[in-house]
Amino acid sequence: MSGTSIYLDNAATSFPKPACVYDAMDRYHRESGAAVGRGAYRQAVEVQGEVDRCRQRLAQLLNAENPQRIIFTFNCTDSLNLAIHGVLRDGDHVITSVLEHNSVLRPLHELERDGKIQLTLISVDQAGVVNPEDFRQALRPSTRLIVLTHASNVTGAIQPCAPVGQIARAAGVLYLVDAAQTAGHLPLDVRALSADMVACPGHKGLLGPLGTGLLYLRPGLEHELRSVRQGGTGTRSEDEFQPATLPDKYEPGNHNAPGLIGLSAALKWRMEQPQGALQAHEQAMLEHLLDGLHAIPGVEIHGPQTATGRVGVVSVSVADQDPQIVATLLDQVAQVQVRSGLHCAPGAHRSLGTMERGGTVRLSVGAFTTLSELDRALEAFRQIAEIL
Repeated sequence: MSGTSIYLDNAATSFPKPACVYDAMDRYHRESGAAVGRGAYRQAVEVQGEVDRCRQRLAQLLNAENPQRIIFTFNCTDSLNLAIHGVLRDGDHVITSVLEHNSVLRPLHELERDGKIQLTLISVDQAGVVNPEDFRQALRPSTRLIVLTHASNVTGAIQPCAPVGQIARAAGVLYLVDAAQTAGHLPLDVRALSADMVACPGHKGLLGPLGTGLLYLRPGLEHELRSVRQGGTGTRSEDEFQPATLPDKYEPGNHNAPGLIGLSAALKWRMEQPQGALQAHEQAMLEHLLDGLHAIPGVEIHGPQTATGRVGVVSVSVADQDPQIVATLLDQVAQVQVRSGLHCAPGAHRSLGTMERGGTVRLSVGAFTTLSELDRALEAFRQIAEIL
């Protein structure tokens, strides 16, 4: 932690990381520097081995069929774009929700604007949760893809992804889950979700560095998912076309070697913790934060009002004030670092009625959040609410 600042923006990216992440990345830069899959000398082989272990650890964490089903990307946005642009064809119909991040909505709206797809947006109930039956009702003969966030990045509300996945599977429709706010925070079993694709960032709940992400592909989907970038892979260089084998088909160019080595270290650290300990810690921090916010007059909590059915992402309004003003005051008064605005999810704010006021103030806990930090943040909230 830097100085006396209180970091409550883990939904954007986790901070701090486990010390082993910094050590692994520093060691790579100082002692190796080799590219992934581009050499037979000792350092290159060692780097390749660590990246392979990263893939294996992710496959174990997500219950993927094998490590080759894990495709490395540069962030969750990159994963979502690969999935969306890779599977959709002209004339396809797509179903998604109003909750989605712009990483989902913008690619889809652009394809819709260009006349390539038709798009249906599913609304949410008062708790900010979709009804799976609405997805069933929205199905058409031309429906090719359903996309759903696992948990809202605005309210933290967990969505019924498994039931929606069962609907998609029964209808023969591809299903993409955006696990940006749940990977590393909740148990995530890609097969239990009935998901064809799951997009995850490496730098949020998984505690790796920025510039890392992944896309899980169910077996056989590589025959339907086109590569959207082509280039060198270090394999089959004599071929004129991108290799069809996994993961090379979707990983052209040099990997983010230091990032993946850092992510591998983070995954190893996670696996060494007692089972369920990290989730229990974050749940305890979330409950403490919600209890404290409920006790402050003038603070309105959006989404689920208790820790049940949500991850550690909490959006609030303070006395109908501009959220940017509140966030700035929190930083200036108590060095509390939060996110304000629309959080790249305008549909969620329209459903909440917070669009006109400029969004919300978002607080998000993480693996290293402490009770004392939350108490300091809550005291700052009380002072600011009284002033406003």
